[in-house]
Amino acid sequence: MVTAALRVRAAGNGRMTRRALTALAAAAITVTLAGVAPSAAAAAAPASAPVGAGPVSASAPTPTPTPSAPPGSDPVRAAEYWLDDYGIREAWQTTRGAGVKIAIIDTGIGRGPVEFAGAVVDGTDVSGSGTPDGRTPVGAVDADHGSWVASLAAARGTGPGAGMIGVAPQAELLSVSVGFGSAATRPFAEQIADAIRWSVDHGADIINMSLTTNVPDWPESWDEAFQYAFDNDVVVVVAAGNRGSGTTKVGAPATIPGVLTVGGVDPQGRASVEASTQGITIGVSAPSENLIGVSADGRLVRWNGTSGAAPIVAGIAALVRAAHPDLNADNVINRIVETARPVPGRTVDPDPLYGYGLVDAAAAVSASVPLVDANPMGSLEEWIRLYRRAQSEPLPAESEQPVAELPPLTPEEPVERTSSALLPDRTTLLYGTLPLTLLTTAVILVALGVTAAVRRIRLASTAEPLTQEEISKP
Repeated sequence: MVTAALRVRAAGNGRMTRRALTALAAAAITVTLAGVAPSAAAAAAPASAPVGAGPVSASAPTPTPTPSAPPGSDPVRAAEYWLDDYGIREAWQTTRGAGVKIAIIDTGIGRGPVEFAGAVVDGTDVSGSGTPDGRTPVGAVDADHGSWVASLAAARGTGPGAGMIGVAPQAELLSVSVGFGSAATRPFAEQIADAIRWSVDHGADIINMSLTTNVPDWPESWDEAFQYAFDNDVVVVVAAGNRGSGTTKVGAPATIPGVLTVGGVDPQGRASVEASTQGITIGVSAPSENLIGVSADGRLVRWNGTSGAAPIVAGIAALVRAAHPDLNADNVINRIVETARPVPGRTVDPDPLYGYGLVDAAAAVSASVPLVDANPMGSLEEWIRLYRRAQSEPLPAESEQPVAELPPLTPEEPVERTSSALLPDRTTLLYGTLPLTLLTTAVILVALGVTAAVRRIRLASTAEPLTQEEISKP
């Protein structure tokens, strides 16, 4: 899985740091293909071949030896344990993916290997460093990566029952070469957006992306590109990433809603420690250890990484599309997810290590699965609506003209006092003291008059009449 210096690439400058180049160089370790003899198509292959968690892993686990093939069988085909363990050979009884196109957005698919004869039907280069047909591998260290990925998806084999064969050996391939770091003259974000659009416009039914940016966010330019694929009914399969390459959690594009993210397991079906990672966006898991791949020059290699798990699932998606041509992309993904084998002991769906379980090609092709009207891996369109800032017209620029101020209020004239504040002034005497004095005087006079009148009446009522004698008394 291509992961070195992807933080730089995700920023769009397309440059690789010296430290990243050192990591790439350290990844070119070799191991012996234990228990697997070279096939007829790879007779010139050396006794040892590159291995890693993708071509740029600096710390890949050493693969366990593969058992010797039974007498009379092809050792390369026998080493492809996933063909039987994951129901692929059983699914071939129904279809081998004829009529389906898989776009491999990677470092390019080599021209030479016989396994790709008749498989690659078109291609392009978006890196600015390859050839127009996308068949010249790009990159000094990871140039073979695209061929390894393509061989797992749809290698033709070298004969009946012999040689490296892909999951969908009758599917067609589109080779879209992408440059990483110094292998590109264009920003990485632009390359991916253009690669997706080209793939859709040239008839891709499935897009495989065995790459990661190691960060959960993605450039806004990818919104439109991925949505373009979804709107045109394309299944997008991406790798989860590898701890051995520094990916502790899934990063974009594995975090984009709607893509089918693939985690990795060892040959026993256990989550791979080095050749996988974790995250709630993982949809299903597939083999990521002890994988076989065809290099651009025809050599067979053994390698590890979810870079290989993803094309296995992309091949299964091709089998489903070929067997059910009436299904849209949402239902193709749903069949793969719904028919995945649950992992014992796991009770959460999706599980951060396994997703919904281990992929099962035979069940995905033949099982009865109800139709759905939405992608089980989410909706990018809805995510954009909720989380991207709304596009709106720019606010009008504020006027730089000063606002006219109101004229100042006329200042209040101070009131001058001509006498002491303790003595009443003219206004107080005229409107306060004088009326109060007059009113008080009137009230007193009225009161006195009333009192005198009452007194006279009272005296008149109590006086006794004088007799004649009293009157005549001197």
